[in-house]
Amino acid sequence: MTTDQTILDGDDRAGDARLVEEARRGQRDSFGVLVRRYERRLLRVIGRFVRDADAAEDLAQETFLRVYERLEQFDPSRRFAPWLFQIGVNLALDYHRKQKRRRKIWSFFFSDSRSERPLDPATPDPRESQELEAEVRQVVDRIPEQFRLVLILRDLEGFSTSEIAAILDRKEATIRWRLAEARNRFQEFWERRLTK
Repeated sequence: MTTDQTILDGDDRAGDARLVEEARRGQRDSFGVLVRRYERRLLRVIGRFVRDADAAEDLAQETFLRVYERLEQFDPSRRFAPWLFQIGVNLALDYHRKQKRRRKIWSFFFSDSRSERPLDPATPDPRESQELEAEVRQVVDRIPEQFRLVLILRDLEGFSTSEIAAILDRKEATIRWRLAEARNRFQEFWERRLTK
């Protein structure tokens, strides 16, 4: 089991609750332990949505800042990690929506059709894996957000359906349905892409 997998296990629940309580009492080192415990995975999850390393880092920092400011609102009977990731995912989605609007406005006023020409398919490119990754991203981006979010958290980040339910504040059955729907849509969009 990797470190990332163990951070959401029940073993850390009591430890997280203790650290949160200590941080509430002003012990900044305790909050620092929580940051170190979750920062890598949070950064990776946010990065899946924003695809900009600097923006992802800023959003991860903003997430920890908001969590710190809201420690008094944390319910110690619940798990800390889903609460943290819920805040981070919401910030990432807000950022993604704003960027999407900006790109639409920017491309409307400043598009250059010459720069949007497709590359010659006969030209060999040693970066095939990068191209495949970009194609997968394009297909994933076509999936509606409510399904895409579950797909990314489950299949790319390895969260369990119960963890995703806690992060998104939805019933586990809803998460399982959305995951199945997301996988179906991915397959449909991927196959359509191949027939073009």
